[in-house]
Amino acid sequence: MKKVILVTGASSGLGLATATALAAQGHTVYGTTRDIKRISDVSFMPLQMDVTDDASVNAAIATIIKAEGKIDVLVNNAGNGITGPLYAMPVDAAKKQFEVNFFGVVRVSSAVLPGMIEKGTGLVINIGSLAGLFGLPYQGLYSASKFAIEGYSESLRMELQNTGVKVSVVNPGDFKTDFTGNREKLPFTLKNDKLKAEFDAAVAAMEKDESIGAAPSKLAAQIVKIVGKSKPAHSYLVGAIGQTIVPTLKAILPGSVFVKLMNDHYGIK
Repeated sequence: MKKVILVTGASSGLGLATATALAAQGHTVYGTTRDIKRISDVSFMPLQMDVTDDASVNAAIATIIKAEGKIDVLVNNAGNGITGPLYAMPVDAAKKQFEVNFFGVVRVSSAVLPGMIEKGTGLVINIGSLAGLFGLPYQGLYSASKFAIEGYSESLRMELQNTGVKVSVVNPGDFKTDFTGNREKLPFTLKNDKLKAEFDAAVAAMEKDESIGAAPSKLAAQIVKIVGKSKPAHSYLVGAIGQTIVPTLKAILPGSVFVKLMNDHYGIK
């Protein structure tokens, strides 16, 4: 069955690959971006939307409903990254990270879900992250925002149990996208050479992991499968086995051992 699908953050990376793959299956796909000029020559319908702005979100949803009468599937993909030391983190930076990664999900979902509930059917796919299942040094705000998506999605799933609307979370590992280059790097302001060296090592490690990550088409293929399921799972892990196994290691290892394992990977000795 062909569906009307909304994918946020579709101008590049995982969102672009997902919207393109879904359109290739014959679905009617709307892909959003803050700047409509960033999307051209695509197989889906570009739509301007800023997930941090109520009026922009409501206008975009109204456009789809007017044209299609419904939204069957919402893929909350829009997101960004901020890296920096949590021990010297400006609150404004934390608010900025959550405004897109978490409140953007809440804002778009709250605009779409009443229509799904009224029709008694629908699917919300929230793009979380493996970093939302375990903390990452110097990506703490990103991890926190993705942890929030986990809690939000779990509670939302409980509330929607008797409505016919399903909620799935897809937690990707590292993928090779523009996310690395677009990440906002906060300056290291402390006069502490050891911590500065650890910060630099952690950032270098995360960028290396992303540079050798899988192609976005791998995640897009998984989302195509989820959309086609009548009973999608609550959660999906997508990425290299060396990364998708980490949540299991966190569950079975003593906390101190897990922290050492993670810090060793990121160059914190």
